[in-house]
Amino acid sequence: MQDALSMIYLWLKAGHIIFVIFWMAGLFMLPRYFVYHQETAPDSPENALWVDRERKLLKIILLPSIIVVWVFGIALASSIGAWSQGWFHAKLLLVLILSGYHGWLSAYAKKLARGERPFTGKKLRLLNEVPGVAAALIVILVVVKPF
Repeated sequence: MQDALSMIYLWLKAGHIIFVIFWMAGLFMLPRYFVYHQETAPDSPENALWVDRERKLLKIILLPSIIVVWVFGIALASSIGAWSQGWFHAKLLLVLILSGYHGWLSAYAKKLARGERPFTGKKLRLLNEVPGVAAALIVILVVVKPF
């Protein structure tokens, strides 16, 4: 029985890592798309192409990835009893922040689709660093387990 549970754990872990990679790739790509999108004329055919690209990235890559990441992550945390560990609380906070960032990106895509452009390309380039910093901190927490 223990062997079966450990195999399920390894499959959950592999799936979680795979979908984290997909999710992070999308979180890196979308703000870059926004930068290119904002450089187009609002009523141009190219603008419509960027709206479609952003919508597809959100619906085909980002949404399924965040769902699978959360489902597998909760299953993994439950299987190892991580809910009472300090490193896991910090990781969970960072994942919640990344999830909020994902939601913000989704809302910003809708603003761009309506023709609103509240941020500059420079600000969007800075915001593109959020997932990288969060990912680095999460990896340290999971691997090193400093507390």
